[in-house]
Formats: sequence, C-alpha cells, structure tokens
Amino acid sequence: MNFELSEEQQQIKYSIREFAESELKPHVMEWDETQHFPVELRPQFAELGLMGIIFPEQYGGAGMGYVEYATIIEEIARVDGSVGLSIAAHNSLCSNHIYMFGSEEQKQKYLVPLAQGESFGAWGLTESQAGSDASGTRTTAIRSNGGWKVNGSKNFITHAISCNTLVAVAVTDKEKGNRGISTFIFDKTMEGFRPDKKENKLGMRASETASVVFEDCYVPQENMLGNEGEGFLQAMQILDGGRISIAALSVGIAQGAYEAAVRYAKERQQFGKPIAEFQAIQFKLADMATQIECARLLTLQAAAMKDAGQKVTQKSAMAKLYASEVAVRVSEESIQIHGGYGYTKDYPAEKYWRDAKLCTIGEGTSEIQRSVIAKNLLKG
Repeated sequence: MNFELSEEQQQIKYSIREFAESELKPHVMEWDETQHFPVELRPQFAELGLMGIIFPEQYGGAGMGYVEYATIIEEIARVDGSVGLSIAAHNSLCSNHIYMFGSEEQKQKYLVPLAQGESFGAWGLTESQAGSDASGTRTTAIRSNGGWKVNGSKNFITHAISCNTLVAVAVTDKEKGNRGISTFIFDKTMEGFRPDKKENKLGMRASETASVVFEDCYVPQENMLGNEGEGFLQAMQILDGGRISIAALSVGIAQGAYEAAVRYAKERQQFGKPIAEFQAIQFKLADMATQIECARLLTLQAAAMKDAGQKVTQKSAMAKLYASEVAVRVSEESIQIHGGYGYTKDYPAEKYWRDAKLCTIGEGTSEIQRSVIAKNLLKG
C-alpha cells in the first residue's frame, strides 16, 4: 500500500494546519485554563467542512474519506487535542451512527443539520456501571403511547451541554442481554432530557464533557435507530471507525509534543552548546520520530481499509492501541527534554502529556483494545 498523500490530500492537510495555527493556537492555553469549549468557531468548522467530513454531499457533508479524515484530525490535534477530540466525536460517533443506521427520514432530519454545522452532536454509551462493559447498560426504555419512556443517565459525554442531537442506547428488553439494547435519537428539546454534571478533567479541558440524565423522557418510535435490539451491535461497529479517529488524534498530539521538544532542544543551551547536540537527547528524538511514523502508518492503513469497505475491527484496535500509547510516551519524553520548564505551563509539553492520556482510555481502554485484537487473532 502507498500511504503518500495525493496532491489534493496535501492541500487539505496544509489548509487545516494553517487554520489550526492561526485560529486555535493563540487560544489553546486560555481555553484549557478556563475549560472553554469554543462553540463560537462552529461556523468556521462548518465552512471548512469539519462538521461533516466523512458524509456525502447529499447529506450536507464534505464527501471525504477516512484517510482525509485521519489527516484532518491529526493536524488539529497537533495544535489542540481538545478541538480535535470534539471534531472526532461529532463526526465518528453521533453523526456517523445516524448515517450508518438511520432511515432516509432520520438522515434528512438529523444528519443534514449536523453535517452542515448547525449543531454539535453527542453520543451516549458509557454509564457509571457500564464503561468497558458496554453490555452492562442500565438506562431503560419502556413502551409508552406509541413510543418509549427513557430513564437513566450517561456519563463522560462529549458535547452533552452544547449538543442539539444525542444518539444513545437503552435497554428495551433486559431478558435478552446485549441483544435487548436499542438505539434512540434524542432532541435536546425533549421533556425529561437534561445535561448534568460537567467534568473537571486532567486534560482535553476545552472539550466539553458532562453527564446526561433521562427522567421519563418520551421518545417517539420514529426516533429509534435501526431495529429494536440492535443497539449494542451498532455501537460496536461505530467504535470500529471511531478508533481510527482516536488513533489520528493520538498521532497529532504526539507530533505536536515532538515538534515542541525539537524546538526546545535547539534553543536550550547547556555546557556551552544546544542540548540537541547531546547524544542522549538525539536518541530520544530519534525514538520519538520513529514511533510517531509507525503510529501514523498504522492509522493510515486502517483508514485506507475503511475507505475500501474492508472490516477494520482488528486494524483500528491496533492503530488506536499503539498510537495512543505512543502519544503518552512521546509527550512524556517531551517533558523530560524540556527539563524543569516542561513541568510548567509556560511551555506546551505538559499540556500534550495531559491531553494524551485520554487517548488510552476513551473509546475503549488499551486493555480492551488488546482483548479485541487477541479475540480476532484467535478466531478460527
């Protein structure tokens, strides 16, 4: 496989880089300190096609593939992981769930506004007792007046407060285990739907994360996504693609941390010369660059397979596992190269490290990725 970007893909890459450098970089630490989610940039996101990257133009999307998608997320995360995470969650989770499993009517009503950037989308799978074990969902949906009454809550939801549309799963038949879980589209105006506690996080602080509560929230039958009982299987397929975006997010964070380390190593003088001239620092940078390149190639391979319509469960898990752990290692080494300054907020190294850690947890922990990979390796 040739993973060299085409001329058009290169143009996309550098246009997003220019946007990130000019519109995001000046505000990164301010947003991080205040936990400000930059909703004011939504029109610019929409103009660049970032709100509907992977969806056809007929649904208001940009009509790009996963290779372009991974490239875009990497370039945004290279400057600010928080914004990269928000763009990834909007595209890969909520919007993509509607695109993959929604009816034509649901796509026109909900996907088109999401892809055109009229609102942010949220996706609800995790609960206080259902994290890695997504089949442990306790939110319930009971038939009522031609629809469903939903009760329960979802945790760690990106855009829980700012979204207009939420896709979430609930138990519709507890006797059937994970085959008794169904998916629903929630509108923020629905009575009984409300965002709850906003999380005060270690990293990704400008990406809004909060809980969602359902209290006798009535959802009409036409808002069920797909068929009853398909929710768990749908979610697993959504995560296959979502993990590619988290891998790309990880690569971007690692790239940003690496570049910060290179700049500092060339500027910092010790013993009469730049520390970049010391072999100990050179070896660190060499290892960092090599690991990033490996993570990028694995991510692009998964993206290319997704574009080709191939099954990506194993490859996306590999990409997400390796890239996320590389992001943590590289960002930590960046702090080490910065020395004492790396431990301060005057330099970007500490933020890359804080942001990187989520990548080994969100959309399936490293341990879950290893389980997914092993299960696929041992099939047959």
